[in-house]
Amino acid sequence: MLRRDAQVEAIQENQVSTSGAQAAAFFRDIARTRTVWWVRDDDGCPISVARSGHAAFPYWSSATRAQRAVQLWGPQFRAVSMPLDHWRSAALPDLAKEDLRIGINWSGERLTGWDFTVGEVLNRLLHALGEPPYDR
Repeated sequence: MLRRDAQVEAIQENQVSTSGAQAAAFFRDIARTRTVWWVRDDDGCPISVARSGHAAFPYWSSATRAQRAVQLWGPQFRAVSMPLDHWRSAALPDLAKEDLRIGINWSGERLTGWDFTVGEVLNRLLHALGEPPYDR
């Protein structure tokens, strides 16, 4: 039997590897489908405090993943798609102005995962698309 601190460490390591896999899937999927998913209700979009401690706007790479957030957050929410080009040219700059981070394919019972600055997201996106790096 694992000691309590070893159990916590094992859980945290699993969460990190799962979050890393979810983040990799996000960029791979949106580069392929050219679509990003988010969740909203009639009043707008939920902004969450990420594990990093920063306010983050979560996005998902598929309708199925975003629908999971809807199930957890409640029936007033709905999954909405956005073309990748619009997300890249309009939504991300707006989020940068608001100093929000981007949550990537959050999953699990508490919808947790990695979050990145807009610049980090753009660098990873450009890499997934095979374009030169974002240099801001």
